[in-house]
Amino acid sequence: MTDNSLSDLDVAHRAADAAGAVILPYFRQRGLDAENKLAAGFDPVTVADREAEQAIRAVLSELRPEDGILGEEFPPVTGTSGRTWVLDPIDGTRGFISGTPTWGVLIALSDADGPVLGVIDQPYTGERFIGSAELAQMSGPCGVAGLATRDTATLAEAILFTTFPEVGTAEERAGFERVAGQVQLTRYGMDCYAYALLAAGHIDLVIEAGLNAYDIQAPIAVIEAAGGIVTDWQGAPVHEGGQVLAAANADLHAEALRLLQNA
Repeated sequence: MTDNSLSDLDVAHRAADAAGAVILPYFRQRGLDAENKLAAGFDPVTVADREAEQAIRAVLSELRPEDGILGEEFPPVTGTSGRTWVLDPIDGTRGFISGTPTWGVLIALSDADGPVLGVIDQPYTGERFIGSAELAQMSGPCGVAGLATRDTATLAEAILFTTFPEVGTAEERAGFERVAGQVQLTRYGMDCYAYALLAAGHIDLVIEAGLNAYDIQAPIAVIEAAGGIVTDWQGAPVHEGGQVLAAANADLHAEALRLLQNA
């Protein structure tokens, strides 16, 4: 039975703590093997990814046994509650195996309409970003602070992030370049940490393509709680993945959307 003495946020905290405890002993350890999941290209997975997801699933199995689970590394679990925990145990495994602290643990709780709770956790830096209808908050080495997106008025003042310079297909790259050509600064390679920076008010836009549900559901919840907007490139809900546009405010979202659509 579900443990109703703990809130969903309490459960998410426990799951993130369990994942971090498993992951950290592997981070920046020489000789860590990375298996390539692709026949063409490179999509690595490590023992840390798998053990972290198992640790999260163990917490959920104990405390929320009636909920479903959708994770990157193991088959989905069908629940009876109508709710699903959506997990990426290490978002940014390429960064993880390269020693950069821009990867994170993503945990979201979703219902039929999309994510209602999200956690972006960076165990190495000790930062945790949380978003729900009741809370938009980060904690870290400097304490606890609220999350709020920026009020940047125009693309000419905006900071844009994406993980991969190629973004996706040639057509998707062209759409990204139209936006990048209008902003003040473009940066690359941050994985889920870019979404956390957007929610914390340090950057303005994240544009990506080819994402899965487990890549984006936690960031959606965190950014929306902080006052931002996350949609696909047509302005529709994107919690199932695909092309993603995350923006600090409605004005920037509208400008970027127009350019992505070449309108």
